[in-house]
Amino acid sequence: MYQANPARYTSGMKYRRTGRSGVLLPALSLGFWHNFGDVTPEEQSRAIARAAFDAGITHFDLANNYGPAPGAAEARLGRMMADDFRSHRDELFIATKAAYDMWEGPYGSWASRKHLMASLDQSLRRMNLDYVDLFYCHRYDPQTPLEETLQALVDIVRSGKALYVGLSRWPLEAARTGYAYLAAHDVPCLIYQGRLNLFDQAPKTEGTLQAATAAGAGFISFSPLAQGLLTDRYLNGIPADSRMAHDPRFLKAETLTPQLLGRIRRLNDLAAQRGEPLATMALSWILHHTEVTSVIIGASSPQQIQRNLACLESPPFTAEELQTITEILNT
Repeated sequence: MYQANPARYTSGMKYRRTGRSGVLLPALSLGFWHNFGDVTPEEQSRAIARAAFDAGITHFDLANNYGPAPGAAEARLGRMMADDFRSHRDELFIATKAAYDMWEGPYGSWASRKHLMASLDQSLRRMNLDYVDLFYCHRYDPQTPLEETLQALVDIVRSGKALYVGLSRWPLEAARTGYAYLAAHDVPCLIYQGRLNLFDQAPKTEGTLQAATAAGAGFISFSPLAQGLLTDRYLNGIPADSRMAHDPRFLKAETLTPQLLGRIRRLNDLAAQRGEPLATMALSWILHHTEVTSVIIGASSPQQIQRNLACLESPPFTAEELQTITEILNT
């Protein structure tokens, strides 16, 4: 039987306030996008989740369609809740999402009131939960009136099925409308989820990060290592056991151009000068932004969880290092 690490809150994890809310999230959160579906042995998934919780990672990030197959990650968490985490439910901050394809027919996707509410009910059953701590609209729906989507989020909180709501990957102006609507209905947006990493700084350049902060919402980054590009995995080509080699759905071989490989190698050299691996530097670069609440990490093993924790002890970036990073990314 699983026995949680009694030192999980004194072993180095740092917690950050989420916008202007009362919620503290760990600087690193565990994402269930990869390695929690049917293609991964269940004991491997269980070991990853246990290692994360033992390290003080109290935030688990899911979505209805995480798998494969869609729903598999939530079902796997449901079994973990029954076997491992039931007595720790109040220590966990569990998020799920809806708006991507989940079932056949006209209501199985996008962000209508019908889809969001039906999907959340399905998610709660799969996860063996009475409520989630955070429910996101996973993507902006250009066809459904914003008021319908946003009122559904308000009503979900008022129903008790979610404590907070968030927006994920919404364009800037839609997000601003969302922040205003939710605040006016006394259900302020807790957090915005977007892709922020060294190679994708759109939340900064487009104003998404700043808008969330201005609205009193937090910001949580996904894909912090650019699907593994911001590690030492691809410094010398494409390894046979890499995601790029065996699962090209999200990371294709043609992405690794000579120009990109050159940038990765120069970033790796800078990380070495700082005395840390490239992945550690990439995570700490995100966390040096004070607007960022947390970074969602994926892991294929408990050991990877431990390696990622090193970013919490990274030295602060000097002005010279930040300038070098800018120069590398602009060449």
